[in-house]
Amino acid sequence: MLQVLYIFIPMLAAIFVPFIYKSIKNIHTGWFVLAVPATLAVIYATYIARVAKGEVFYDGIPWIPSLDISVVSYLDGLSLLFSLLITGIGSLVVLYSIFYLDKHKEKLHNFYVYLLLFMSAMLGVVQSDHLITLYFFWELTSISSFLLIGYWYTRDASRFGALKSMMITVFGGLMMLGGFILLYLMGGTYSIRELIAMAPNLVQHPLFIWALILLLFGAFTKSAQFPFYIWLPDAMEAPTPVSAYLHSATMVKAGIYLVARFTPIFAASELWIWLVTGVGLLTLFWGSFFAVKQTDLKSILAFSTVSQLGLIMSLLGAGAVAFHVNGAADSMFKYAAFAAIFHLINHATFKGSLFMIAGIIDHETGTRDIRRLGGLMSIMPLSFTVAAIGSFSMAGLPPFNGFLSKEMFLTAMLSLQNFEFFGFDTWGVLFPIVAWIASIFTFIYSFYFVCRTFTGKYKPELYAHKPHEAPIGMLISPMILASLVVIIFFIPNLIGDTFVKPAVQAIQPFLYNAPEDINIHVAAWHGEITPELVMTIGIVIIGVLLFVALPKWQGIYKLFPRALTFNNAYDKMMLALDVGLNRVSRLYMTGSMRHYLLYMFSGITAISIGTLFVKDAFSLSFEGTAPIRSYELILIVVLMIGTAITIFAKSRLTAIIGLGSVGYTVALFFVIFNAPDLALTQLVIETISVALFLLAFYHLPKLGKREERMRFQLNRAIISIAVGVMVTLIALSAHSQKLVPTISKYYEETVYSKAGGGNIVNVILVDYRGFDTLFEITVLGIAGMAILAMIKLRMNRKEKPHENK
Repeated sequence: MLQVLYIFIPMLAAIFVPFIYKSIKNIHTGWFVLAVPATLAVIYATYIARVAKGEVFYDGIPWIPSLDISVVSYLDGLSLLFSLLITGIGSLVVLYSIFYLDKHKEKLHNFYVYLLLFMSAMLGVVQSDHLITLYFFWELTSISSFLLIGYWYTRDASRFGALKSMMITVFGGLMMLGGFILLYLMGGTYSIRELIAMAPNLVQHPLFIWALILLLFGAFTKSAQFPFYIWLPDAMEAPTPVSAYLHSATMVKAGIYLVARFTPIFAASELWIWLVTGVGLLTLFWGSFFAVKQTDLKSILAFSTVSQLGLIMSLLGAGAVAFHVNGAADSMFKYAAFAAIFHLINHATFKGSLFMIAGIIDHETGTRDIRRLGGLMSIMPLSFTVAAIGSFSMAGLPPFNGFLSKEMFLTAMLSLQNFEFFGFDTWGVLFPIVAWIASIFTFIYSFYFVCRTFTGKYKPELYAHKPHEAPIGMLISPMILASLVVIIFFIPNLIGDTFVKPAVQAIQPFLYNAPEDINIHVAAWHGEITPELVMTIGIVIIGVLLFVALPKWQGIYKLFPRALTFNNAYDKMMLALDVGLNRVSRLYMTGSMRHYLLYMFSGITAISIGTLFVKDAFSLSFEGTAPIRSYELILIVVLMIGTAITIFAKSRLTAIIGLGSVGYTVALFFVIFNAPDLALTQLVIETISVALFLLAFYHLPKLGKREERMRFQLNRAIISIAVGVMVTLIALSAHSQKLVPTISKYYEETVYSKAGGGNIVNVILVDYRGFDTLFEITVLGIAGMAILAMIKLRMNRKEKPHENK
């Protein structure tokens, strides 16, 4: 039970943040919030030793039992690793935000509520074993990230970036939901663990490929894969703590997690391997190539994040190859999944520190424009050191952790040439080539970020204020992450045995029974010159040459006009939708109630009559009907006369009397048909409504004596007749046959035994439709209080001038 509640602790804590913010002004709200992720990180750390041995922890509570929906927390190597990243990096981000966000200028209660909501959503995503609850938390991450990205909502760019990210990720989420529904139809269960267990039987199902494609839509949009990456650069308008948290360690990794979690189900498909590996490599190349074009520090990091996410995604695709190789646990293919998880950890450390440094530079100089920066190394030595460590790790240089995972990445790409299925032995040769070229650009943008910012000419006249080193409180978090970058390089196997292997065992459960079965030893030097080392040397040499000559070839980016970019296509599409839908709206939003009624009645009659005939639901039968008695004919005539008087009366009083006669006549029908409760209700309502009509019309001017002739309109006549025909057909059809079983039998059988009542009408209103009746009464009560308040307000306004006199 507690394991599930851990997910909701940040969400529950968010309830108290506004009260803390308003009542405790002297202390930064972040100090109180910091306790939440820090405590959770400690709690999840207690699971490390047992999960490293292969144990899993399962806990759940029912949510909607009637639909078999539960909130289930499943902690294995993969979900625990992500939970530690969410809470551990979250703690450092909150600590950083305390010094980054001014407690007097910023609306901290909003910021931390959004952040805690996002934290709960991410924990729910990575721990959910139920498809529907996973989707619920998935979309909650989209909503909370929308609020975080648009935190500075007065800025147009912030609102635009927030909307763009939500539109793309929610679209992907809806596609993913379709994939989840197909998985349920295929396996008959919402449990991911149970679906993995039956994976060999799902491959041949005709819905398998459709489920695969729909699920990848969700993963690719959330993890900013090509061509859906366009939301990530615009999301950089968020405060730097948000960028460091969402876009380096958590939200963008949700798609990575999704692919990793569902790899045991879909890895058997050739399409899965090609799509995940191919799209990942294309994203890696695309992001690294265009990162060099950017001039804003956070934009450089945004495109580098796109690139690194592509790298991890391609490794997961390559890791799926191991499902098709005999003895994969002892072959080169085993490195791919291990490298994916190892680089995921490394990326969180070096990219989180770099985002924080970008925020520090902006905070201390007033600009993130790399063209205005330079010469800050001597002024901000600590920031430079952290930036250099993070950048060199991102470039894949020793002695930093990025070097180790980059070498394993190259190993995995080279091994694809030896895979003889699905055409990898021919087209697979392109994978290491693309990976190598992309790694060169990764090297370039890493040096571009750090060297153009901290070396070169100092330009104080271009800064908003005099630069200086950041306060130590703001440097603590990036310094901790930078320290981890170096430490992991020297103890990679401790990290591998403790965190990586349990996660890999969760991704490849059919290959390994326990984490200790994964025979991988990480080392910076293997005692020989390997192809990967040769490729790394080539990356460094060519990368240095291209970086030095950057001013000479950077102009090639001008060959890519904005008109041909995906961003421009998105903008044009949204503009066209806006203009087009506005035009459509203006066609029917005329402000005329008659037009609205025409549209509604037309639609209702077309749908209803069409359904009756398409479903062959209309039939006419008078079997079992009671004879029409003479006094019933008299009442029918009275109804018709009352209706005619109401329509054609020239006096409002006459019209009210005619309308009242219709209501009272209907009440008499209820009496005749032995429904005294309905008759009483009808009489009460009719009496009240007639009285209210008289009260309201008393204050209206009398009807004009001059008769106004209305022009006959054929379309209105047709719709009026159609509505009458529709009601008649439905009434006759409902009496003559039952397209679906009636619920009245259930009421008759259970009204006494289950509801404990003798009057079926009362029981339906009070018990079966109890909430409906309650809310109707609530609505009427609210409306009554509002009317009373307006009356009193009007009376007070009339009395005040009198008092002044």
